[in-house]
Amino acid sequence: MPGFNDRVKQVFLLFLIILISYLIFRELYVFLPGFLGAFTLYILLRNRFYALIQRRKWNKPLAAIVLIFLSVLIIGVPIYAAIKMVTPKIGLLLNNSQDVIRGLQAFSKQIENYVGSDIFSDNTIAEIQKAVTGFLPTFLSNTVQGITNVVLMLFILYFMLVQSEVMERNLLSLIPLRPSNVQLLAKETQTLIKANAFGIPVISFVQGVFATLGYWIFGVTDWGLWGFVTGVFAFFPIVGTMIIWFPLAAYLYSSGHQYQAVGLLIYSLAVIGNVDYLTRFTLLRKIGNVHPLVTVFGVIVGIQLFGFVGLIFGPLLISYAILLFKIYVDEYGQRPAKSSD
Repeated sequence: MPGFNDRVKQVFLLFLIILISYLIFRELYVFLPGFLGAFTLYILLRNRFYALIQRRKWNKPLAAIVLIFLSVLIIGVPIYAAIKMVTPKIGLLLNNSQDVIRGLQAFSKQIENYVGSDIFSDNTIAEIQKAVTGFLPTFLSNTVQGITNVVLMLFILYFMLVQSEVMERNLLSLIPLRPSNVQLLAKETQTLIKANAFGIPVISFVQGVFATLGYWIFGVTDWGLWGFVTGVFAFFPIVGTMIIWFPLAAYLYSSGHQYQAVGLLIYSLAVIGNVDYLTRFTLLRKIGNVHPLVTVFGVIVGIQLFGFVGLIFGPLLISYAILLFKIYVDEYGQRPAKSSD
């Protein structure tokens, strides 16, 4: 039996471990998206990595480098193209923000005539102008931070792939659960990450297509480009695409195209918004059996906690909470006594 001094030493050691872990996490929290991104890519590339080293007899560093290079091409090229196409439009929007504001004011006055309430008061307009003015510095700051996290993500991913066997063996030995529950946890992780990693781009594409169709119908200039931008913002649920189509409708209204503006507004509310929910719920439910409420609330929580990668890890976090509760009941719950009959 351990004595009192041994217990004190044990508690002190645990306290020291927790304290050091907290200090490390606090200082590296800004790089958390890089760690989570590396974990996501590891889950997606793990089977292909083992196929290269076991079937094709590649050495581990070469297989890791090739897979990382292909990942950069698949992910980086579309992102670079999006930034290249979107940046001029963001600059145009910032330079002509007064036109958008006037469109919002005119639209607000029209709504006020019908419902008797002013949607965009002077204070609201001032807040919008302040947000528009401060958008560019924030965007540049987030861009630099994002590039740093991407470099860190690739660096971590390399070592995760090369040392995958040791990493997985040590990780499994640290999880204090039955082997069946460990397997359940691993399977759930793979399913949810793959469902979100593959499903979200498909959702973005579908919503971008419907947005492009609407912009073309209602006479938006550069409708194809704005449809692409809307598809990019479709990554963010609830208000993501509204950031694009609402100012476009206001700009049409301020330009004298009232009927087109109202038509685009109705189309956006009825079609662009609903096709997002419909696709998100049905597709993610089919791929990973993800409940719609888990998807919505998970994304909200995930973006607040993790940033962009929260689109994947937010739903995973909520699913983990539900799954860990079930595992806890299975591991430690009271089981009914067997009948003596």
